[in-house]
Amino acid sequence: MPAREAAPCHAHQPQHRFLPPPVLPAVRSIGWKHPLSWLARGARDMARAPSLSLAHGLVLTLIGFLILTLGHNRFWLMAGALSGFLIVGPVVATSLYAISRALERGEAADLSLVRRTWTRWQNCHVAKADGQGGYWCLVQFGLLLSLAATGWVLVSASLITVLSPVRIATPADFVQHVVLARDGQLFAIWLALGSFLAAPIFASSVVAMPLMLDRRVTVRQAVLTSWLAVLANPVPLALWAALIVLLTLLGLGSWLLGLVAVMPLLGHASWHAYRDLVDASAFPAR
Repeated sequence: MPAREAAPCHAHQPQHRFLPPPVLPAVRSIGWKHPLSWLARGARDMARAPSLSLAHGLVLTLIGFLILTLGHNRFWLMAGALSGFLIVGPVVATSLYAISRALERGEAADLSLVRRTWTRWQNCHVAKADGQGGYWCLVQFGLLLSLAATGWVLVSASLITVLSPVRIATPADFVQHVVLARDGQLFAIWLALGSFLAAPIFASSVVAMPLMLDRRVTVRQAVLTSWLAVLANPVPLALWAALIVLLTLLGLGSWLLGLVAVMPLLGHASWHAYRDLVDASAFPAR
């Protein structure tokens, strides 16, 4: 009888499967002055839908006041809540993106649009199996940002606790013993650490939320597109990040009252940032 042929030596070796790289929307290169035009167009959208826009700002400001009231004598609790509040801002601004999109298309931008934007994800989470996840991807991304905010607060609290010469219990303690310390070394380290941790969060979210609202893409595609936009436009987006920080600080420094206008302005402007930076026309609309 003929001898049985030996099986190939690789027949029983495990097969390694690698996920193919995702197809991403095209990213445009823009001029360094574009962020100023985003603010101008955001202000125009606010003027066209003032009630809805300012209502968003008012709700966010009231949440900020609630955080201050509950955590005024628990500094790290308050810092954690405010950090999470600011980092998850792109999620909160979802309906502002929807308003700007509707205005851009000549559609009605009313309370019904806001209601649909905030309730549709509840009916779409069962669509996760389709690969795009419906509106559920917006919620998933918001949870990731929340985890990032929590991580920053834990790292920040550990740093200040270990290096501060006195116990930091209230915002006044932080200002006196960290911000206004004579050598300023601890404050400089704290700022450098915050910048180091904030940079990847900004790069991951600068266009991610508007893109997921507008087109059927996954969280992975949205985050990678956001990173590509930053790498392709480092100077304009560095200016955009600086404007966001400056306007947010102005809002916070006015006992949060400035946030009534700042938050919707930045939300509308972020939609126009997405529209200038990303060409997602090849992907199906949401």
